[in-house]
Formats: sequence, structure tokens, C-alpha cells
Amino acid sequence: MTRLGDLERAVMDVLWDVVPGTSDGVTVREVADALDGRELAYTTVMTVLDRLAGKGMVQREREGRAWRYRPAASREAHIAQLMLDALDLGGSRDAALVRFARSVTGTEAEVLRAALGSEAGLAGPGATGGEAGLMDRVDPPAGRRPADETAER
Repeated sequence: MTRLGDLERAVMDVLWDVVPGTSDGVTVREVADALDGRELAYTTVMTVLDRLAGKGMVQREREGRAWRYRPAASREAHIAQLMLDALDLGGSRDAALVRFARSVTGTEAEVLRAALGSEAGLAGPGATGGEAGLMDRVDPPAGRRPADETAER
């Protein structure tokens, strides 16, 4: 997954914050207006959205003469994919995961435990952090199977 530049990230933040999953999306003008304080030309925002569409980060649909844009994936799915891509950079995935696990806060560790327990079918009423449905909100990364499917093979 390609890392985003500052302006691309600002545009994606607008899309993630403004466009609900069931929305038809927003126009270039609406994105430009939401980027208040940046004083960007309409054509600059249009170019950024076009490039994001080319990268697969946004989906667009024609509405008359204009396009409507919406995120192709949730912010959480994007961040999860960035983390997985970082693990693929080389070295030991296991060592990187252990180091990451040791660097998170106690609350973050509880969220991870709940998510892993849920994925393994172990999360029950005692799951902490109210995260039993976490995997329902974050799309599994492309090309990767959930742990329970992998274990069956």
C-alpha cells in the first residue's frame, strides 16, 4: 500500500470524517470547502482526488458533469494494512510483533487480547474493552485469511 503525502492524507481525513459508509460521496467542491484554512485551488483538490482514485484509495461515481468521491476502505482498514505492510519489510515478523506488543499501553493490550480472542472464538462475556465485535468493523486485509480459516487448512 502506498503511503500518503500530507495533502493526500488531509483529503482522506475529510473523506473519512465527512462521508458515512452509506453516503453517495462528496464532490471536489465539498472536499475543498472542508479543507478550510488551506486555501487550495479547486483544480488542486481535483488532482489529488484523481490521484487517490488511481491509487485505489477512493471510489468515484459520475453525477452529471461532476464526480462524487468516497473512501474505498475505512480509516481503520487503511491503518491495519499499513501495519501489515510494515511487517513485510523484512526481518523477523515474530520479533517485530513481540516488540510491538511490548510497546503498547495496557488498554491497547486489552483491545488486542479481545480482538484475538474474538477471532479465535474465545471472546465471551468476560471480554474487556467492549471489543467483541471489533473484527466486524475492520475489514480483513486483502490476501490474508482470518486465523480460524487458516487453522482449518
